[in-house]
Amino acid sequence: MNDATDPAEPAAEINGLRVEIDGRAIVDGVRLRVLPGRVTALVGASGSGKTTIGLALLGEYPAGARVTGEVRRPGEGPVGYVPQHPAAVLNPARRISALLDDIARPQVRHLPRPERRGAARRLVLRALSEAQLPGPADLLRRYPHQLSGGQQQRVVLAQALLLGARVIVADEPTTGQDVLTKRAVVDRLAAVAARGIAVVLLSHDLDVVRALADDVLVLRSGQVVESGPVERLWKAPRHEWTRRLLEAQRPAPRVDAPVDPGQPVLEVRSLTAVHDPGTTVLRVPHLALHPGTCLAVVGRSGSGKTTLARCLAGLHRNHDGEILLDGTALPRSLRRRGRAQLAAVQYVFQDALASFDEHRPVLAQVARTAVRLRGTAEDTATDEARATLTRLGLPDELTRRRPGELSGGELQRAALARALLARPRVLVCDEITSGLDTVSRRGLLDLLAGLVRDRGDLALVLITHDLDTAALAHRIAVLDAGELVEQGPAQQILTAPRHPLTTALRETIARPGTYTRA
Repeated sequence: MNDATDPAEPAAEINGLRVEIDGRAIVDGVRLRVLPGRVTALVGASGSGKTTIGLALLGEYPAGARVTGEVRRPGEGPVGYVPQHPAAVLNPARRISALLDDIARPQVRHLPRPERRGAARRLVLRALSEAQLPGPADLLRRYPHQLSGGQQQRVVLAQALLLGARVIVADEPTTGQDVLTKRAVVDRLAAVAARGIAVVLLSHDLDVVRALADDVLVLRSGQVVESGPVERLWKAPRHEWTRRLLEAQRPAPRVDAPVDPGQPVLEVRSLTAVHDPGTTVLRVPHLALHPGTCLAVVGRSGSGKTTLARCLAGLHRNHDGEILLDGTALPRSLRRRGRAQLAAVQYVFQDALASFDEHRPVLAQVARTAVRLRGTAEDTATDEARATLTRLGLPDELTRRRPGELSGGELQRAALARALLARPRVLVCDEITSGLDTVSRRGLLDLLAGLVRDRGDLALVLITHDLDTAALAHRIAVLDAGELVEQGPAQQILTAPRHPLTTALRETIARPGTYTRA
């Protein structure tokens, strides 16, 4: 597998794995050797088989799959899985203490009864510490929904450590995270590997892969096309697909601003948003978006970026102030907006799967937008949907499936196609490149830049944690802890930021070894 054979006994091993669904191989002939204390990364395009391979280590496969090959775990030690969306595996009705105590209690049954409770609590606190969760006593009283995505991820990691996992599968652990949070994730997983635990990293983020991984497998269409030590792959990639992934890391395309942008198509005035009574989560005094321009909204995870996007789209109605479309105030709630207003402001969700009906084919749902919002005939709408999806790299055979049969990256592109069929004047994209490999990300950014340039009347709001992606924009707005702390021309923000947060994000990206493994 690797360029050099390691004599160590593997913590897990896959030989000749083939997974078929309806006669189609989604994983074909994969070999994987996972060693204690080492990080093995699987990289490749969305739908290349990374998650299927990762779940195979747990003995889990898609429903109805035909599986051949061997998955071996010497000693049959448990395998921990940290999913991309950790909230999905945490019981929302139970406090964090209960979720962890359930795992710790069986491990202390050999002790005298009076000692068990204290011993179990010490195990829980140690696991939380090893997962790098500060203030565990306060955290244990909370429910999962009261934690940030990063905190939920660390709770799931603590569960795996409590179980005594010899292998941890981390599925896209840095997706949607700002550069400072990514560095913390790298530190956390590096600390896990340092304890002798094998880490299998499934990731699109090549900067994180290079910093954290010891060995890399490059996947395409379910097959391993290249594997080896991380530095060898970066310095001397042998396969064309590996070279394409690496070359696609170049900066985002820039679009020239219109000479005369005219009046704003969308304007925000004195916006104050709340989640619970008395809890203000966002304050934006003023933002203006002009036709033919792109506004990037950047900030750390939890800074209020998505709340702002949802306010613009009518999905978060608990706010004061005004959001104006062509000078006319938009209703706060989506339900009170007319068909033309709904079509004018379209929102592309970060969690694309949750935005689709799981029972209907993707093509039909994309076409439905043109029927519902523009009054297009169904046959015409289907043809337009098919053409748009193909332009985004989704062939007809793929889009005739249900959403659950597409990868996260494929669904993100389908969600973008659905929004474009409304022919919006304002397109709000919430972290839509975060789940994509570098080649798909580059293609999507090129497409967005082309849409803004060619249509002329389209305004783009790009919600992103990534300053490299924000370079596509004409203007950048920076949020920190719910406050708009800086805004201005993109070149000014990227080269001469004024706020400490913007400076920290920029310096962390520019600094060599941003995610260096300790």
